[in-house]
Amino acid sequence: MRVIVTENNQGIGEIVGGMLVKTVQDKPDATLGLATGSSPEVVYDYMIRAYQRGEVDFSRVHTVNLDEYLGLTPDHPQSYRYFMDTHLFNHINIPMDNTYVAEGIGYPENCVKRFREVLKHTHVDIQLLGIGEDGHIAFNEPGEVLRCGAHVEWLAESTIAANARFFECEEEVPRMAISMGMGDIMRADRIVLIASGPKKVDAIRGLIMTEDIDVHNPSTMLKLHRDVTVVIDRGLAELVGYTEE
Repeated sequence: MRVIVTENNQGIGEIVGGMLVKTVQDKPDATLGLATGSSPEVVYDYMIRAYQRGEVDFSRVHTVNLDEYLGLTPDHPQSYRYFMDTHLFNHINIPMDNTYVAEGIGYPENCVKRFREVLKHTHVDIQLLGIGEDGHIAFNEPGEVLRCGAHVEWLAESTIAANARFFECEEEVPRMAISMGMGDIMRADRIVLIASGPKKVDAIRGLIMTEDIDVHNPSTMLKLHRDVTVVIDRGLAELVGYTEE
């Protein structure tokens, strides 16, 4: 596992956005695994700017997202499909048919079945991850067991509380989501995880400061992957106690 410390959150966007852009430059038909939430916004801003400068062509790229809320239509302002459209896809030349965000409407078992079928035929070149305060990645919540394949996940109260800032009130936050499993994530050729801010201290400390693998911090499973890069800002690194070698 490689750890990169940037001076600030903007630096995370430049480093990680640059990694994704370089992946496409080297392989124009690459498949990118993408994430939602506030953390990746700086990454997508960089990718948009690179496209506008003529540095990268997304016309042959495919994408697949980690997860989606159950019960929200694609045009709902808090759905992850809407997030991806407004924060990235609408601003670059990627064909919408080349993008996949799991369906959140319909019978959950059918949504899972369709998501699993897509993942079965998808090879991700680089997977972008955020991390929750409790160490969850995608919607793989801490617990006694972790799921390998795509599945429906009941959201932890801490996740609901953390996501409430995106909704009018906490009661509006969906209680269920469809998510890639840990096995789906681990099949990516490369993984890059980003984090900033004091609320991520415990999760990041467990990920980069110990050798333990703990189902109560799902991100620690990434220690088993052959090519993982963790990018954090200097403030978080100092709080965690990480010093660069």
